[in-house]
Amino acid sequence: MTIEKKLLVVVCGPTASGKTALAIELAKALKTEIISADSRQFYEDMKIGTAYPTEDQLAVVQHHFVGHLLVTDTYNVSKFEKDALDRLDVLFNTYPVVIMTGGSGLYIHAVCHGIDVLPDPEPQLRTELKEMLAQQGIAALQEKLLALDPIYHGTVDLNNASRLIRALEVCITTGLPYSSLRNQKPHERPFNVLKIGLELPREELNKRIDARVDQMLAGGWLDEARDLYKFRDCNALNTLGYKEIFEHFAEKMRYSEAVEKIKTNTRRYAKRQMTWFRKDKEIHWFRPDDVQAMLDMIVREMPDQEE
Repeated sequence: MTIEKKLLVVVCGPTASGKTALAIELAKALKTEIISADSRQFYEDMKIGTAYPTEDQLAVVQHHFVGHLLVTDTYNVSKFEKDALDRLDVLFNTYPVVIMTGGSGLYIHAVCHGIDVLPDPEPQLRTELKEMLAQQGIAALQEKLLALDPIYHGTVDLNNASRLIRALEVCITTGLPYSSLRNQKPHERPFNVLKIGLELPREELNKRIDARVDQMLAGGWLDEARDLYKFRDCNALNTLGYKEIFEHFAEKMRYSEAVEKIKTNTRRYAKRQMTWFRKDKEIHWFRPDDVQAMLDMIVREMPDQEE
């Protein structure tokens, strides 16, 4: 007799939409565990600024890939894909269903389908590569591409700076050669995937974002960021919120300006997240409080285990 494929339930959506609380509620009801696909919550010293699950929440349900890295560690989406798949192999030996949650669309896609899409770069990375071009010339980009992706280096127009920069962005973001990701087909997975997306009216989401920023600041975010300031050049800290606070520490803006900029940039980030997720037609959309409807859908999709 055969056993149906196990089920990975993905809970996704924009920042501050309630993914963490919902994932815990689902995991409790289904008696299973949670894999985090939030690339900002991988780092143990960034608890406040990345809206970590609380100690109480972590005690209720076992979480994986939360705080397992140092800010000085080098990590990327291809490493996460392998690590998450290895962990799922273990978890599916015990559970017919596992929850994965996060707002990092590329990381979710990597686990579900493989890295078959080319990611949008972090704005800071593109700025750095353009500065390299301006200061060191196109030869510096050519040399870096040769080191990271000799195959694409051998085919691209080496005098086209835009193409060199785009290829480098992908190589650096994913940890994989750009040439290996072009026109790649989705990977077959040994489990089924059910994607649940959380959506809220724009005005309601923006209020939640502003309130959460205020809450994190009241909870000691400045002190946390001050302890990390010496590591500010690490890639892990080149992220929303910390960048603005570091600019305040460097006396480039007043505290009130930094707070408002964090809120504005977080709202923009949420909009970009929704743009990404809206392109995924596999996602079933719910309000965060429509828990029973989500559970009903999950139960319908769960495998029938045969003894």
